[in-house]
Amino acid sequence: MTIREMTIDDYEEVYHLWKQIKGFGIRSIDDSREGVERFLMRNPTTSVVAEKDGKIVGSILCGHDGRRGCLYHVCVDEAYRRHGIGKAMVVRAMEALKAEKINKVCLIAFTKNDIGNAFWNTIGWTEREDLNYYDFVLNDANITAFNEQ
Repeated sequence: MTIREMTIDDYEEVYHLWKQIKGFGIRSIDDSREGVERFLMRNPTTSVVAEKDGKIVGSILCGHDGRRGCLYHVCVDEAYRRHGIGKAMVVRAMEALKAEKINKVCLIAFTKNDIGNAFWNTIGWTEREDLNYYDFVLNDANITAFNEQ
């Protein structure tokens, strides 16, 4: 298995992976090729993919605002789970953030994502109960569609 920086050339294969993950939310604008390219241009060294058997089997979009890092779209192909790929990708992304002097990283996991929440708890992340998370939509055209597979 190889873990490396994600580039825009990986987009088609990563998007295909996202479409295979049950319950995965894909945003119409942010997760388009143009949206991901914009994200990668702003964060060129922190997003990662995992390759095994000649294909991309995992990915993380990772970026920061100069103060705090954030992980988005952390996923591993179901056939490759429970082999340490997710944890290895998280470690690689966090190392990239540390290299950019980022000292804290966060993520959001949907409450109904039992597999994801179990993963984060298992690898030592702490669920915050001392704050509320708020959203404000600036572009109503940027809808989220959830995979039902």
